[in-house]
Amino acid sequence: MISRRALLLTTALLAITGETLAAEPFDEAAFAAAQGAGRPIIVEVTAPWCPICKAQKPLLKALSEQPRFKDLAIYEIDFDTQKALMRRFDARMQSTLIVFKGREEVGRSVGETQGEWIEALVEKAL
Repeated sequence: MISRRALLLTTALLAITGETLAAEPFDEAAFAAAQGAGRPIIVEVTAPWCPICKAQKPLLKALSEQPRFKDLAIYEIDFDTQKALMRRFDARMQSTLIVFKGREEVGRSVGETQGEWIEALVEKAL
């Protein structure tokens, strides 16, 4: 597991540089391909005004850069504009993380900002 100190340092550095993009906008074809390939997947429900979402982004980026999460696909759903996708994934709030191992949902979290807990959630998809 990533150490708490390393995760906090990475998060701080990413916040300073502004480099926090780990997710790509949700794309049905890319999501289906990742599921078909059995990849670990996170569907991230986010909103630009959400402080919890902003705290989650650098944590997800730090995880996605670890070698053991190299195949991780992260797809972003906008809470304000993509209501049909929110219904499809039964997501009711921003800051929702939905984790898949291929086609199977293996975990879900709402409002989590503890790096260790998010990491444990993502590990379920490996």
